[in-house]
Amino acid sequence: MNAVFPGSFDPITNGHMDVLTRASKIFDHVTVTVMHNARKQGRHLFTLEERLDILRADTGHLSNVSVDSFGGLLVTYMQQQGQGVIVRGLRAVSDYEYELQIAHLNRQLGEVETVFIMAATRWSYVSSSMAREIASYQGDIASMVPPASAAALRRKFQGGGQGQIERGG
Repeated sequence: MNAVFPGSFDPITNGHMDVLTRASKIFDHVTVTVMHNARKQGRHLFTLEERLDILRADTGHLSNVSVDSFGGLLVTYMQQQGQGVIVRGLRAVSDYEYELQIAHLNRQLGEVETVFIMAATRWSYVSSSMAREIASYQGDIASMVPPASAAALRRKFQGGGQGQIERGG
């Protein structure tokens, strides 16, 4: 059975990686899908291509994981790909309340199932927005994000701009 792990991944964090790694042990194949919305253009720190490059670098060691993107409803993507399982990570009860509503909507709209994986406790405080905030002040984010994310964040906030993404492991 295959699954889709959707998100904005701006950038991917160690919490995302924890959920993804564990999902890759449960499912035959997991597609990490960067969901992008044209109306939110310019609201992300990283462009869609940068996020895809970071994800490819940071997930390259997972042989049954691929990276993709989609700009519409998740259920439409799921139908186009012939997929029926969505993986979502949870950090806290507040995540569950929001994710439960989305899971019900996705089930209603597209007859897809959502599997929740609790992020390891050590990652429960980490979010993409917090990593971006700390990085913007040149704080140490190496323990919060995987290597390619950390390098991209450092470049972005040191004025390095669009440098090549380093391969992570």
